Amino acid sequence: MNNVNVVYTPWSNLKKTADMDVGQIGFHRQKDVKIVTVEKKVNEILNRLEKTKMERFPDLEAEKECRDREERNEKKAQIQEMKRREKEEMKKKREMDEL
Repeated sequence: MNNVNVVYTPWSNLKKTADMDVGQIGFHRQKDVKIVTVEKKVNEILNRLEKTKMERFPDLEAEKECRDREERNEKKAQIQEMKRREKEEMKKKREMDEL
């Protein structure tokens, strides 16, 4: 496995059309593609990486629900804060009108 080309590009630059084979991709902008040639595989580095490798299987649905719940709570808090401020402003305005 010598002389391997590793291609780096942002995911937004990936182009996939219906007529492409499985595993085949293209790029929207070729200038956003970075190609790095790896001359020789270094087993020491690969072995160290394998030892520290952690594979997780998160519950994505639960994480999404939790994030959505937090966002809803933040919105509710913002709305309540706005209502409280409006009430204070109305109260100050009434007091000023009474004077």
